Amino acid sequence: MEHIVLGRTGLSSSRAGLGCGGHSRLGQGYGSSHKDSVDVVRAAIDMGINFVDTAKVYGTESIVGEALSGRRDQVILSSKGQIIKSGHSPLGRDYISAEDLQASLEASLKNLKTDYLDIYHLHGILPHQYDICLDHFLPILKDAQKAGKTRFIGITERFIHDPAHQMLQSALADNHWDVVMAGFNMINPSARNTVFPQTQKYDVGVLNMFAVRNALGHPQSFQALLEHLQTEGHIALSMAHRQDLIEELMDATRSGSLTEAAYRFCCHEAGNHVVLTGTGNIDHLRSNIDAISGPKLSESLLERLENNFGHISTVSGD
Repeated sequence: MEHIVLGRTGLSSSRAGLGCGGHSRLGQGYGSSHKDSVDVVRAAIDMGINFVDTAKVYGTESIVGEALSGRRDQVILSSKGQIIKSGHSPLGRDYISAEDLQASLEASLKNLKTDYLDIYHLHGILPHQYDICLDHFLPILKDAQKAGKTRFIGITERFIHDPAHQMLQSALADNHWDVVMAGFNMINPSARNTVFPQTQKYDVGVLNMFAVRNALGHPQSFQALLEHLQTEGHIALSMAHRQDLIEELMDATRSGSLTEAAYRFCCHEAGNHVVLTGTGNIDHLRSNIDAISGPKLSESLLERLENNFGHISTVSGD
């Protein structure tokens, strides 16, 4: 497994990171047992992954905590706290108190059976929520950092609702954050122009979410998204050319998989550090790691993707 330095944190991370949320949530979203999910985390570490990302809202912290028993020092551990009150719309302004965020961090430490996190993020922040993060919640994270409860602090965007990265553009301009989590994939590579230049300028660590998700997991889903983009006037590809592109992407991989192409597109992007992959199946995890470890796509294929999708900043691929 290739390793990379996660920006100014200095942490040496595997290029593949285990994401414990998403639709799968280590298999919990599909009915896996607690033990099966614990086994996935342990298998990931055995396969060379040393970055594990979870969050209180995912409901997987206790699984990760059990899986890391006796192995805490082998991983970079990342978790997150929400700033919206439980049961309220994440798009709203029903914010928790500073004391609630402190309590959420303490609960995460307890669930994860550790006395510190490597990174603690504010979770899924929208553009209109950023100012309150800066004024009211950043000081809590700074205090937690001074107390040794988190080594570094981060912020993650809500890519589905902010596919043009407006929140992260504000956050990166302030340069308070050691790590950010951004959506980036071959259907919406807009972070290449709006996020990565700033993270590279300030040496901020980048965690890549939404590398695959729904639209890039299966040719049929990808075709449906392409049809949507065509209808909305974002691309100009005939049905025959759309199918040709899908076949070219799959032919470019060792496994004949669109998923592999999607991961390889992300993992060789300049300024992109850790590509997160989530699953509840160990064989699926192994194939995803193989994909992230694969070579760069050809320059001609990358140019074709850029010509067709380089301007897209309106979809997430979920």
